Amino acid sequence: MASPLLDADQLRTLVAIADTGSFTRAAEEVNKTQAAVSMQMRRLEEIVGRKLFVKNGRQNQLTGDGEHLLEYARRIITLNNEAMSILAEPELAGHVRIGTPDDYAERFLPGIFARFARTHPLVEVEILCQGSHLLMELINRGELDLAIATHSDCGVHGEVIRRERLCWVGSPRHRLEEREVLPLAAGPSSCSWRHSATRALDELNRPYRVLYTSPSATAVVAAVMSGLAVTVLPESAVRPGMRRLSTDEGYPDLPYCDIALLRAAGGTSSSVDALATHIEDSLSNLDFATQPWM
Repeated sequence: MASPLLDADQLRTLVAIADTGSFTRAAEEVNKTQAAVSMQMRRLEEIVGRKLFVKNGRQNQLTGDGEHLLEYARRIITLNNEAMSILAEPELAGHVRIGTPDDYAERFLPGIFARFARTHPLVEVEILCQGSHLLMELINRGELDLAIATHSDCGVHGEVIRRERLCWVGSPRHRLEEREVLPLAAGPSSCSWRHSATRALDELNRPYRVLYTSPSATAVVAAVMSGLAVTVLPESAVRPGMRRLSTDEGYPDLPYCDIALLRAAGGTSSSVDALATHIEDSLSNLDFATQPWM
């Protein structure tokens, strides 16, 4: 007997619930009523024969089986979008100029461009790595078509396509929290992650000193892994060999980091639109477990 087929629309709703944190907000995301969303999830539970949600107070949380299915849902949706892109515009060609900070380039671009090349092999992509503030200026001057940037670093322009919590990280071999003055490694003074870190420490009245500053995430991480300082990174940037630092060790909670897609006001093209759509789909469905260092 053949296994029942998973419904892509139900899987999109499952992903929306996981990403928004509630059935109500997910209903707005997928343009359905809350009753329709609840019915879809009941039907999905019937198809897979597993309980996907459990009540925690007034909240519905994913069960272990729900989390497992969520990983497959993201992959199925990504493959579906790739297939439709290939069939819709198999001969699309052109030139796209895109900018992003080096840390986003390292984490996000390999997977994005590998999949985009499969669906649009004739599109030439030019990449520029710069800080978010400069990328916004280049977008405004029409010198870039697209940019992936930190939302709060670019005057909250652009469309937020991903949200991650910021984390304190350090070397697993060093206990810098025991020092009287905490050494920090961070981006330049315009960096919102740096502002979040120093603001949280100021509110805690925790003495600190920014000892290492660089616009390069590679340089900042090098100082951290050498045991010279701690820093702040989004969740997806935490790799093996880094130690996440907790409130129990004296590190205050940090806000979320919003990642935005910026687009030039004029001169759009089919190739630019195709890459923009591909980036939005890829980052909104990104699963930490699929990252090469996860």
